[in-house]
Amino acid sequence: MRVIFAGGGTGGHLYPGLAIARALVKADPRVEPFFIGAQRGIEKDVLPQVGFPFELLDLHPLYRSRPWENWKTIRGAMSAWRRIAGEVRSEPPACVVGTGGYAAALALAYAARHGIPLVLQEQNTYPGITARFFSRFAAQVHLGFPEGRRYLSPSKKTEVYDSGNPIEPPPADAFEKAPARVKWGFPPVGGAVLLVYGGSQGSQAMNDVVSSWIDQGLPSDLFVIWATGKANYEKLARYESDRVKVRAYIAPISEAYRAADIALSRAGAMATAELCAWGIPTIVVPLPTAAADHQTANARALAAAGAAEMIRQTDLNTDSLARAVESLLADPAKLAAMRAKALERARPTAAADIARHILTLVSARQSHA
Repeated sequence: MRVIFAGGGTGGHLYPGLAIARALVKADPRVEPFFIGAQRGIEKDVLPQVGFPFELLDLHPLYRSRPWENWKTIRGAMSAWRRIAGEVRSEPPACVVGTGGYAAALALAYAARHGIPLVLQEQNTYPGITARFFSRFAAQVHLGFPEGRRYLSPSKKTEVYDSGNPIEPPPADAFEKAPARVKWGFPPVGGAVLLVYGGSQGSQAMNDVVSSWIDQGLPSDLFVIWATGKANYEKLARYESDRVKVRAYIAPISEAYRAADIALSRAGAMATAELCAWGIPTIVVPLPTAAADHQTANARALAAAGAAEMIRQTDLNTDSLARAVESLLADPAKLAAMRAKALERARPTAAADIARHILTLVSARQSHA
């Protein structure tokens, strides 16, 4: 039973598809995931490593600021349409799952044109253009943030689920902080651990402020795990100390989540889903250049829910960061409330839940075939 996954360009669109694919195979070993992505996206590096068959197409986004380059988009779309048609004819899929980005649009368009059931998984509070357009053709839409529902136009037959974003769920002992703190070289009890995470590539803006803050002197009861990103690691490694652990990249990130009491993070959909699942109160600094400013929408939703505090990047400086962290450390009741609200937003079983709904859809369609 083949299920085509279409999405990519960035990890935020690719990794949800991988999580759902793994959950589908776990739930029903007959499922055979097949991935369609773009030659120029992150999938060209990731998909060869994960064990699922895939096809990378010459797909391009719309070049809004350089419209004269849109001939690449048109040429790539014509070529990709033929290759998608060939894949579908060779083994018709039970459904197509779109996880967003320009890499998803053409496969979803082909499925809609040929009556193949569509399932959408939208990660953000403000859905991308692909999800907004194709929601009217979808059999199911799975939302990472319930607030995204207002921007979609599903048909009367479309089932819309507040599934959450598909992540690796925390283990049963996720909230036992002491062993994890010891692994990082921190005291097992006392003080608080701050995780600084600016995404897989790190954040230059966040790194600059954190380094200045450390230079001025951290609160005496604070310990820091700092993921700088590979590009900035060499110049920031000098901040490594008994109280500050500096890493270019943390994998698995669960080792940091397990130790952290609070976090300073971007507001990407997958990172915030993980932080909520681990019950970590977060100061979110949305990336201002994210498409359609969707990180700001994510951050506002979490702040409105009481699970996070937001600082805009233009307002992020040594003083504003110090005030935000110190006010949280001085108010255990507020920290506990934020932790509870984060856990309320969490959907740690999202991948399994989405897989179950997809299998129900496929089974119903096959029984009526």
